[in-house]
Amino acid sequence: MKFNPNVSSSRRKSRKAHFTAPSSVRHKIMSASLSKTLRAKYNVRSMPIRKDDEVVVKRGAFKNRDGKVTQVYRKKYIIHIQGLTKEKSNTQPVQIGVHPSCCQITKLKLDKDRKNILARKNRAASSDKGKGKFTEGDVGMAQVD
Repeated sequence: MKFNPNVSSSRRKSRKAHFTAPSSVRHKIMSASLSKTLRAKYNVRSMPIRKDDEVVVKRGAFKNRDGKVTQVYRKKYIIHIQGLTKEKSNTQPVQIGVHPSCCQITKLKLDKDRKNILARKNRAASSDKGKGKFTEGDVGMAQVD
């Protein structure tokens, strides 16, 4: 069900928006989930992928292959992973592209900006604020009135 009247649910418009998206939007689309250890450490579910991250492929013909990201190709919505190649007919190796949603990040390349993103997306820190949630103590006091 569509709630926002400014967003179209048309397949045609959605596809056009996806394939003509600017690089800044593609950066967000090209996100991968974090491994369970990273998820527990940072309380973040997914992150936009970046060069020098270490990933493991979770789906497709190259499932369970891991390596370091050598290139993020935003124009084609793929990433190239070190060691993920096939040979051409003239025995020359060619990088194979994998979509980031088929991968899982096992090691993050952290810099100042990425640390800020992790701090902002931290779900444990945001749940401390309460966001209008009632505790059992609040409910118990409401019945006293």
